[in-house]
Amino acid sequence: MKRKALIMDEAAINRALARITHEIIERNRGAEDICLLGIKRRGVYLTDMLAMNIRRFEGVRVPVGYLDITLHRDDLTEEDKQDAVGECFIPCDIREKTVIIVDDVLYTGRTARAAMEAVFANARPKAVQLAVLVDRGHRELPVRPDYVGKNVPTSKSELVAVTVKEIDREMGVYICDPE
Repeated sequence: MKRKALIMDEAAINRALARITHEIIERNRGAEDICLLGIKRRGVYLTDMLAMNIRRFEGVRVPVGYLDITLHRDDLTEEDKQDAVGECFIPCDIREKTVIIVDDVLYTGRTARAAMEAVFANARPKAVQLAVLVDRGHRELPVRPDYVGKNVPTSKSELVAVTVKEIDREMGVYICDPE
């Protein structure tokens, strides 16, 4: 993958996540009844950042977990699913919680759909919301995020790459040419 253009640096990501945090708090009238679940891999680190912001802004420690959506993907055969791990960590009883699924990039909507299936395989929450750092459009399913850091119009041939310090040693969002 060849990097093309930096569209968000670390400061822009931090501002976007701070704004999303305030929107989450406002929409949910506080943070007492929410649970944040990040989609593996990079969504997990964004989830941690949102949780730290909520603690800093509201003084509330929200439950934080992760979803491995491998077993819920619609592009794997049953044989592929047998070899997959698909481990999720949901840190609390979500039946009376608003679950906020967090991902780095929303594209076709298939990952978000799989994440919702993973949540409902555990329990039926009070509500499910979706927060994404980047919405690049080109939806194939009727999925719309509740919280968006940045809308980035792209062509289908381009890729959007989010980097996080914990994996990539830097934070940024790039539009890339596939190569």
